[in-house]
Amino acid sequence: MAENDLSDLEEIIEMNQSKFYEIGKALRRIRDQRLYRQLLFKKFETYVKERWDMARSHAYRLIEASKIIDNLSPIGDGILPQNESQARALARLKPEDQRSVWREFIASGEEMNALNIRKFVRMRKKKGKSSDAPKPEDLTDVISADYKMAVMAMIEQIRLAQNDRWRSTSKQAALFWLQVMKGKILSALNEDDRA
Repeated sequence: MAENDLSDLEEIIEMNQSKFYEIGKALRRIRDQRLYRQLLFKKFETYVKERWDMARSHAYRLIEASKIIDNLSPIGDGILPQNESQARALARLKPEDQRSVWREFIASGEEMNALNIRKFVRMRKKKGKSSDAPKPEDLTDVISADYKMAVMAMIEQIRLAQNDRWRSTSKQAALFWLQVMKGKILSALNEDDRA
């Protein structure tokens, strides 16, 4: 297979991964409002199997993933799970824990993939069990309009670089500058602690 063919096929996959949210949300409405009965199906599970050739378990995973995205959206600021398997890694957490774990995962700078998110959740659960110390106050919603606009512009640049397959800006360069920004923030925090 030619390299261009692979690139084109991967682009198709990447562009359609985000549709998991829309599909899950539609399935949730069909299930919750029992709209499948309009087509004379008695059970939602029968509807998804016969109408969409979809296993019951997959339909429910998509529904759960859409709930997780809805839960994360107010705090996500554009950085949300990109596919159902990434969202699924957060499924066993309570909604408030999903938000805090997601914030921590994004702040960690780890590459966003399902395996890394699952590992992060597992480590966070172990860490949470071993520590009964009070949690620090959550101030992640305290953000100026200018700072949020700058972050959103940076997220858009990352999206453009991803769509460009990292040709004009490399992943290494993007991660390097992310580390520079993280270092600036941490050094400012250390100065505040000393003051």
